[in-house]
Amino acid sequence: MLVLLNLAKSISSYLYTDNGGFMYKVLIVDDESLIRDGLKCIMDWETAGFCVCGEASNGEEALRLILSLHPDLVLMDIRMPKMQGLEVVRAARQQDFKGHFIITSGYSDFKYAQEAMRYGVEFYLTKPIEEEELSASVHKIKLSLDSEVRSSDNLELLKKKAKNVILHELITGKEGVPDGLDETDIADLELDADVYQVVIYENFNRELGSPSYSFADLLKVSNRADHTFHHIEDDRKDIILLKGTYAINRFQDFLAHYDKATPPQKGSPMDTLFLAYGRPVHSLNDIHYSYADACTLIFRRFFCTPGQHTLGYSALPSIGQSAIPLSPEKLSEFTDYLAGYLQTFNRKNVAETLSRLEQYLYDSQSSISDIKLFVTDLYLRIKEKINLLYNTLNIPFLPNSTVIDFIGKKNYLYEIIAFLSEQFEMVMNATGSPNRNSVLDDILYYIDHNYQNNIKLETIAPLFGYNSAYLGKIFNKTVGESFNSYVDHIRIEHSKALLLQNNYKVYEIAERVGYRNVDYFHKKFRKYVGESPAEFRKKNIEQ
Repeated sequence: MLVLLNLAKSISSYLYTDNGGFMYKVLIVDDESLIRDGLKCIMDWETAGFCVCGEASNGEEALRLILSLHPDLVLMDIRMPKMQGLEVVRAARQQDFKGHFIITSGYSDFKYAQEAMRYGVEFYLTKPIEEEELSASVHKIKLSLDSEVRSSDNLELLKKKAKNVILHELITGKEGVPDGLDETDIADLELDADVYQVVIYENFNRELGSPSYSFADLLKVSNRADHTFHHIEDDRKDIILLKGTYAINRFQDFLAHYDKATPPQKGSPMDTLFLAYGRPVHSLNDIHYSYADACTLIFRRFFCTPGQHTLGYSALPSIGQSAIPLSPEKLSEFTDYLAGYLQTFNRKNVAETLSRLEQYLYDSQSSISDIKLFVTDLYLRIKEKINLLYNTLNIPFLPNSTVIDFIGKKNYLYEIIAFLSEQFEMVMNATGSPNRNSVLDDILYYIDHNYQNNIKLETIAPLFGYNSAYLGKIFNKTVGESFNSYVDHIRIEHSKALLLQNNYKVYEIAERVGYRNVDYFHKKFRKYVGESPAEFRKKNIEQ
């Protein structure tokens, strides 16, 4: 009981108003924005002991906010789009929502009131709402809420609300440990740990639906009493606070298993998730830094590569280093280059220009919507140029509306670049005759000039207008070895030249030729050369 008393003392500044009463949350629901604004202004909610925690314009949104925000009072119109008010009440009660409802309606219908009361709706007000009537209803609910909170039977409810508020402050705020929170309270909240890390996850295939999952199940840990991690929601983001070395090690094991090189199976929980994680920190006061990292990264999902489901804090140094605003001059430049290369059937230069375009968009730091508009405008300008140049040909360009809709709905930049590549290949096929050998020459040229990057067949193939499996067979048959083997040979040859210069350490050379893991570089070097990089350098420099 002493711990609970300490906790109640520490959270008083969060749950009490200045005049000594409890402060509660109210959610306002109406399909008309003018009415919602009016309900927020019709009375002094703060003086009444309430703060407006959110608003909704339809029934489905209202239910989602009720279940995520847990308001103490919901003020809602009976007639709502998508779900009627009473349907929302019924669904909320079925999911164990204990809050209070005030239902409003333009219809004084006893049947509505009767059904509302069946689901615990205390007040049913008809429109237009009178300030005195609403104020009286809210005051009675306030007295009821005060009684509930002060009741010993509801001490756990108070503790849970305080815990959510404190966690929200610790994770998203910059004020450090809230005033009044002592070591006993920290232990009671399961917040005492040697290390912390914030993870944000989201479902990025919403149109496919999301299978039910538990973060504890994904990590294969027990989270009884929140001893491994805490889960909160903020601005529609699912936020996990990992606590302790064991939890963070389990998360690292999880990341290693679902590395982008081995993508998860279709239909598995991870297949619908994207995870962004911040730096590990060792103090409660620093948790917000880890959260800020994860927030920055979650918005960079658009730039991920195929099969990539995670983005971590190690990627942060490259973000924001060369922010370049999108410019009309660059748009005209890319348009002229690409239109010119299409006329000369120069697939190599088309692929390289698309690669430069992708990097330019990545470095721009512009909003996703602005980037999509830039690419859409680029495509439409090229389409117009080509149609003017080849006005006697019936080139099967997609309608403008289809292109705008297609690009607007894409989740990733690589999907849009692949679409442009396919469209440009279609243009060259329609205006000339493609040559398979010349395409392979262009691919070999591309590898020779991009081996230091994380190049893979599945990312290169769309740039040249081919399916990756089909191109792999052609490559193997024509070149005499697989795509990956050829890339390794190129990288190893360049690494040998760098080793002989004796200007770089081995791990620096590994990174310069495209190997992010120095152990993997050692393995590949020994496979193709027959000795370690150090042995090769020593033997050849001494000679």
